[in-house]
Amino acid sequence: MTIARRAPVRLRFLSLEITGRCQLTCPSLCYAASGPTRGHGTMSDDDWLRIIDEAVALGAEEVQLIGGEPTLHPGFVPIARHAVDSGLRVRVYSNLLRISEEHWRLLEHPAVRLATTYHSSVAAEHDEVTGRPGSHTATRANIGGAIRRGIPLKVAVLDAGDPGRAERARGELEALGVRDVHVGRVRSVGNAAGLALPSTAELCGRCGDQRAVVLPGGDVAVCEIGRFLTAGNVQGAGLESVLSSPRWAQASASIPQRTEATACHPDCQPSDSDSCDPGKNDPCDPMGYAPLAPGSPAAAVSALV
Repeated sequence: MTIARRAPVRLRFLSLEITGRCQLTCPSLCYAASGPTRGHGTMSDDDWLRIIDEAVALGAEEVQLIGGEPTLHPGFVPIARHAVDSGLRVRVYSNLLRISEEHWRLLEHPAVRLATTYHSSVAAEHDEVTGRPGSHTATRANIGGAIRRGIPLKVAVLDAGDPGRAERARGELEALGVRDVHVGRVRSVGNAAGLALPSTAELCGRCGDQRAVVLPGGDVAVCEIGRFLTAGNVQGAGLESVLSSPRWAQASASIPQRTEATACHPDCQPSDSDSCDPGKNDPCDPMGYAPLAPGSPAAAVSALV
């Protein structure tokens, strides 16, 4: 009897959601429902280092450290440095509320890139979204700090039904010197979903395609937004074992696929890609996206908060 060979696992981009803790609550938008009372999960620093090594063995080119706010994790710097030393590009998605000198030194490494979210050019509007007074001032100042240091920076602006507000924020960021700005669509996931059940219609159509996310408790999901589609846990198995399992194949197959020529690149969100720029051609909108009317409530979540 001939035994069929299992197709090799291909991995290009891996997000590591190393914590659920964040100084902000973003009560109407956070896809992960992060906040000050959330913990770092059950993954140890050694677990994260092991997953990075396994991702390299599977061909990964880039990892993203995300949360919550990844810089709040006690092991943030050694985890990031291990990824850099392993030859990976590293993307840090931070709210930029507070960046220490140690963090700035890490972010200045040529293999490291930075991303953040900016909610409005008006401080009161931004602070209302984050749930923390003063967050606009701090984030804006640290955006300027990243620009002065020459750190590659990508900024997402949320269009929650007010395109004019989003465009004003884009204009301000460009005036500050941010070269990579995109306006992201909202998604009905996390805090913004309310009592609604999560739907694959909110996904871009490329989740699980050479990419995955490991959540703070070790669960592996198809992407950050598709965190409701998990297929195993790396604390009880290796990453390759999870990604080659029937559960992973089933989770990936449940996502509506795009077939158009501008279909999303596997690392289109939240990592950047020249072939997939949501701010220019919107190929990575949710599969079921319909524009919100100006002034409508932000009953959805951004591509990344």
